[in-house]
Formats: sequence, structure tokens, C-alpha cells
Amino acid sequence: MDSLITAAARALAAGDPLGALNRVALRDDAPALALRGIAMAQLGDLARAKTLLRSAARAFGPKEAVARARCIVAEAEIALVSRDLGWPAPALEGARTTLAAQGDRANAAHAGYLAVRRLLLIGRLDEAEARLATLDPAPLPPASRAAHELVVAGIALRRLQIEAARAALARAAAAARQAAIPALMAEVDSAALVLTTPAARLIAQGEERLLRLDEVATLLASRRLIIDACRHVVRVAEQAISLETRPVLFALARALGEAWPGDVARGVLLARAFRAKVADDSHRARLRVEIGRLRAVLRPLAELRATARGFALRPRHAGEVVVLARPVEEAHAAVLACLADGEAWSSSALALALGASQRTMQRALDQLAAAGKVQAFGRGRARRWLTPPVPGFPTTLLLPAALPGG
Repeated sequence: MDSLITAAARALAAGDPLGALNRVALRDDAPALALRGIAMAQLGDLARAKTLLRSAARAFGPKEAVARARCIVAEAEIALVSRDLGWPAPALEGARTTLAAQGDRANAAHAGYLAVRRLLLIGRLDEAEARLATLDPAPLPPASRAAHELVVAGIALRRLQIEAARAALARAAAAARQAAIPALMAEVDSAALVLTTPAARLIAQGEERLLRLDEVATLLASRRLIIDACRHVVRVAEQAISLETRPVLFALARALGEAWPGDVARGVLLARAFRAKVADDSHRARLRVEIGRLRAVLRPLAELRATARGFALRPRHAGEVVVLARPVEEAHAAVLACLADGEAWSSSALALALGASQRTMQRALDQLAAAGKVQAFGRGRARRWLTPPVPGFPTTLLLPAALPGG
């Protein structure tokens, strides 16, 4: 490898893409194309970066399998950053295997971390954790160790293991400082903000207050009956009853939880559950049916008692009833939660991450765009959606993952 290629590679490793381009910008040989692609990715021109890396992969000869594998890993990272979650995972695994077999441990590990980060984004935490356990960060350079700890922290945050997440973020910050890459240090600082940002609202006895993630974790471990509007479950400690697929029952449960220890009038329940402005006999009959269903579903945790004007919720073993709600509530909040990371997502990636159909996701994005809350750029398969982060709207409790006991 000539001196300019070596110098450009060192500049990229140090987080200096402009320095790398100064050395190889006018060259079209395979190594220069690869380095130019990585530099453009670091500068944010992902479309140009992808084109350069594919050209480099084609330009490398049949005996340069390692170089081609590195191009595939770089392209996979671009796909992850641009939220192209449908990018072929087998290609990345094949590249990782090639790199590991040829002794390139650092890039093989990087490929592994990319695979884990993809699993984390789509909420497959068990798979991500199992894959992460096979990766040993100790012999890797500081930048790779920082990436490892960021993934550890991401999994811990999704599981609301706050102390584990805080420790992992501290290790990530130390590794990022050792690597001396400004972009990496900024990524770690951004990830750590979720620990101090309000993550949910507690509604209890007519009063509301914001909770941080550590306070949410403490609440979920308590013996209170929690109507969890972040995950649409009713829970006491580790015992949880999901109402995610039964929105009417959850609307009734939430109304009863917000009114505890008082009762809720039948007219209010009709409005909350059925959006009925004027109730007739059919609405009242349906309310009786749904209350019966809710009573049966919640029997292990609480009972529903009829009162003179409506119904009241009474916990069986918990001492208090509270509602845990999102800090900001609006339609399609989960879509906004994904977009709040500042990256540009495709509709297919959002559908994959949130477990929805492509058509459902497109309708949600169209409605958000009409309200001016998201913006799109590009056409066809290159179309991407993004929005600036919403103040006070962290994503952790909205992203795909079961909370403890869920």
C-alpha cells in the first residue's frame, strides 16, 4: 500500500475525513475509492459514499477478498445510519466471516456490532444480547470498545436496567476520549442524555409529574397497580396483563386509573372508550359488555365495582393505582419516537422497527407530514423521512421492547 493510501487511512481512523480526501480525492484505484467512500460517509453524503464503496468492491481483484469484505461492512454501516434496515444481513455476516478468517479482528468485530445495532433498532433484544455476548471488546481499539459499550447501554436502557446502562455509558465515554474522535464523543454524550431527560408522566390522584428513566424503573418495581399507557399493559411489579390489542378495554382501564380512588361516570366512560358525544341505548349496552370483559381480564390484579353513577377500580393487592403516560401524547407517537433520533428513515424501515405494515406506516407518515411534523426528501425507494427531535420527547419507552414482566 502506498504512502498516500496509508496516510488517508490513518486520517479516517482519527476522524479526519477532509484530511483523507486531500490525499486521495483525485484517485480512482480501488483502495482510493474505498477510502473516498468512507470519507464521504463521515461527511454525511451517504448516497455518494454508497456509490464509491460499490465501485471499490467491484474494482478489487479476486484475490482481494478482505478489501471487498471491508467495503461491504462500510456499506452496511451506511445502510444502518440511513435506516435501511432491509439491507441484506447475510452479506454482512459473510463479510464478517471473511475478515475473521483473515485475522482482521477489528473490522470483523465492527461488522458484528453493526449486526447487533440492527437487531437493537428492530427490538430483537434477546438476539442482540446473545450476539453481543460472542464479541470480546478487550483486544479491540478504543473506538470499537466505545461502540461495544454503546450497544450494551442501548440494550440496558430498553430493559430499564438503569445502573447497567449508566456504567456502560461511562465506559463508552472513556473509550471515546481515548480514541479522540469528536464525532464518537458526541454520540456518547447524546446517548447519555436519555438518563436525565423526562421519559414519562406519572398521573396519580388528579396530579401529574414527569419521571426520568430511573424513576420509571423504580415505579415499575413497586407494588402499585400501574396502568401503563406507554406499553398498554396493566401491571403490578412483575405481573402484567397486556391490553395492546384491545384499545377499548385499555381506554376504560386508563379512565378508571386516572380517577382512582374515585369512580368514573358512565357518560365519561362512553366518551373515553367510544368517543360517543350522545349516548343511546346501544352505547350503554356496549359499555356493560366491555366493562364485563375488562373485569374478567383484570381479575388477577383488580376488581371493578359498580357505583351509583358509574364504576370504580379497586386493586386486589396493590396499595395505590397510578397511570404511567408518555411525556407528550399525540397520534403516531411511536413513529415520531423513531424519527426523534435525528436520522432519516425509510417507511419500510419504520414498518420493520415498529412491527406495522408498510401501508399503515405510509398513512401515518402522510398524516404527520400534513400536520407539518415530519418532512420527506427523495423519490421512490430513496424517499426518507425525518424530523428534528421533539423537546421533552425521549424515545426509550416507545421503541420496540418488552418492559420487565411484559
